Amino acid sequence: MSIELMMKQFQDIAYNPNKQLADFKAAGKKVIGVLPYYAPEELVYAAGMVPMGMWGSNKKTISRAKEYCATFYCTIAQLALEMLLDGTMDQLDGLITPTICDTLRPMSQNFRVAIGDKIPTIFLAHPQNRFADWGLKFCMDQYNDVRKMLDKISGHEMTDEDIRKAIKVYNASRAARREFVKLANEHCDVVTPTLRSAVLKASWFMLKDEYTEKLVALNEELKKLPKANWKGVKVVTSGIVCDNPKLLAIFEENNIAIAADDVAHESRAFRTDADETGDPMLALAKQFANTDYDVLLYDPASSSNRRGEFVANLVKESGAQGLILFMQQFCDPEEMEYPYLKKALDEAGIPHIKLGVDQQMRDFGQASTAIQAFADVL
Repeated sequence: MSIELMMKQFQDIAYNPNKQLADFKAAGKKVIGVLPYYAPEELVYAAGMVPMGMWGSNKKTISRAKEYCATFYCTIAQLALEMLLDGTMDQLDGLITPTICDTLRPMSQNFRVAIGDKIPTIFLAHPQNRFADWGLKFCMDQYNDVRKMLDKISGHEMTDEDIRKAIKVYNASRAARREFVKLANEHCDVVTPTLRSAVLKASWFMLKDEYTEKLVALNEELKKLPKANWKGVKVVTSGIVCDNPKLLAIFEENNIAIAADDVAHESRAFRTDADETGDPMLALAKQFANTDYDVLLYDPASSSNRRGEFVANLVKESGAQGLILFMQQFCDPEEMEYPYLKKALDEAGIPHIKLGVDQQMRDFGQASTAIQAFADVL
């Protein structure tokens, strides 16, 4: 199978999650919706069910969700609720709602009010002081609550060995995606920003073993190609989600490739593996504790700008000439972090631009002008 056809398959899945859901249901599988982010998907997989990521939608218009949401809630959360209310995702057998940010915390209750008992809702609170023993204990207690709820929905009790097997599957998937983003940088003439996004986005709508099998095959084909002699510009992208094909097409129009990313929907989701031996629940809790360099996570070394330095180093190590920050509208953590991120980038001599985005974006005129001007400067 050609590389073009392989990536077309990922695109078809990435742009049609509702069809994926319908296909899973037709096959007799139970599907659990998973909101952003840091939910232990391995538990869903271990329970014999399908985890399906819910990161908003580029096609939907917020209508019914407005009845339950404050106007300053980000569109990722609002559109997740919209899809539950308008029939797009009403075939879900359950929903996991982490409360990691100031929007998802109250929004978790809005989900309960809006959908009632129609879809069982599992609330998940992560500890910010995640390194201490009591932080790990709290995380394990939360994950065990999730485990019990998933057992109830699936109709059978998952074993520790089931979870260990799931961890191995997910570690293999994370490794394949880490390899893919490196290969995408080396072969940016073939893996355009739009295709790169689609390949990574598809992972949220597939069983991870099936996804990994397809991705490993794509990686092997990419390895056979000569490295691109790229004459254009390379950038690193940063933000929560950057998956709008119309926005990414602007990159391609201006001969811009993505060398690496600091995007929650993409590389942040597969940076950290879990231990495949010992107590699997402790392994998942430690995986969360070991996750680092994220806007939403407490950094005990608050006197330093570790995350800013990490992002600056990512730009340098990837061979990019600059960074494009896609800041989600009404995201307080991102807005508060920006001065520190800007300081680190400026000190490292890395050019960057900041663009306000949301999942309701339809007019890309200003973004196009800003990206074109940035490419010209680089």
